[in-house]
Amino acid sequence: MNDSITIRGFVATEIKSSTTPGGVATASFRLGSTERRFDRAANAWVDGITNWFTVQGYRQLAGNMACSIRKGQPVIVAGRLKIRTWESEGRIHHAVDIDADAIGHDLSWGAANFTRNTGGQQQQSEGAGQGGTTGATRQGSGGDGGADATEDLPDFDEETGEVKEDAA
Repeated sequence: MNDSITIRGFVATEIKSSTTPGGVATASFRLGSTERRFDRAANAWVDGITNWFTVQGYRQLAGNMACSIRKGQPVIVAGRLKIRTWESEGRIHHAVDIDADAIGHDLSWGAANFTRNTGGQQQQSEGAGQGGTTGATRQGSGGDGGADATEDLPDFDEETGEVKEDAA
């Protein structure tokens, strides 16, 4: 069985970078993906349920994540779905992780510049800004009037990955 998944959503945390005991670079962030639909009765866009994922990248992808992705940015993630279950203090907990194969900015919300890694050196693509920075910004798609990308994201506990009760 192949548990491949592609998710569109917004980066909800800053990137956490680390190294495994074996020396492999890793990086992760929390991703919130909320269904949006047009409610004809209300004549407005409405949000559905938000699904939360921990996105994990390894090796070169981890380094590129740390340099390119920021909290609040819209991204598309492709990878393998992993569901973890554990028990603590009599409660059963679940976490949904994605081992990412590829991550990119969702260009339906804004523009980004690409810098290719070649042999350990970064080479800027034609037309890219200084330093090859990415600049994806949310710009009024989906009928939201150009709201800030983090405006609709609830606060959550970065350690447990659960939505904080006062934000629910």
